Amino acid sequence: MELNEVEISRAIISRYHEKLEGCLELDVAIVGGGPSGLVAGYYLAAAGLRTALFERKLSIGGGMWGGGMMYNEIVVQPDALELLDEFGIRHSEFSPGHHTADSVEAVSCLTSKAMHAGLKIFNCMSVEDVVIREGRVCGLVIIWSPLEMSGLHVDPLSVSADGVIDATGHATEVVEVVQRKAGGRLSTPSGSKEGERSMWADRAERLTLENTTEVYPGLYVAGMAANATFGGPRMGPIFGGMLLSGRKVALAVSAR
Repeated sequence: MELNEVEISRAIISRYHEKLEGCLELDVAIVGGGPSGLVAGYYLAAAGLRTALFERKLSIGGGMWGGGMMYNEIVVQPDALELLDEFGIRHSEFSPGHHTADSVEAVSCLTSKAMHAGLKIFNCMSVEDVVIREGRVCGLVIIWSPLEMSGLHVDPLSVSADGVIDATGHATEVVEVVQRKAGGRLSTPSGSKEGERSMWADRAERLTLENTTEVYPGLYVAGMAANATFGGPRMGPIFGGMLLSGRKVALAVSAR
């Protein structure tokens, strides 16, 4: 049968609209498609929760793709090796306490496993605002990233969600919006975003997990966004804390 250009367009438009319309009312919305967001999405979708992930960029995976300074290898500590095994990511010991994995394989496996579990991913989609009702985050305001970048004044659309996870890394994009617009205090020592500190891999990896929590009713932080919110240091190209943080936030949201 001869391929038809219009039918190709019709198929893409129809299927995408079907997918997007099915995600207008969510149990959990994840903002940011790095390792913590992907791991969280996997566990939440596998638990049967309607979960979608919104990523500003064209690609999924956050900073993991480039490993360290574009050397596409990552380091993972022993505590997180069970997650590499669960996602089918091969790894090997480099020295005591330091295991390596190929960053391209890692991102590919995380994405594939999460989507097969039922996670819906929308790339090129930015979150410019949140929906707050009675002091609780209950939805997101979304816009195409190219529209945001162009500066065109185009009104956005909204999705509802019982829980929202900020996994946007250093930028803490959702936390920033809530802090600016909600008029309420975050669950940090100062009541506001503390800001990211300088690199300290060992401490940062531990604090990434400790700081993974609900910071405002309905809003959770995971991965580097957790450290940037609570004033923890950055960790560089070691990713065990990110993976463990994604699992922890998924369990916290599921237990609500």
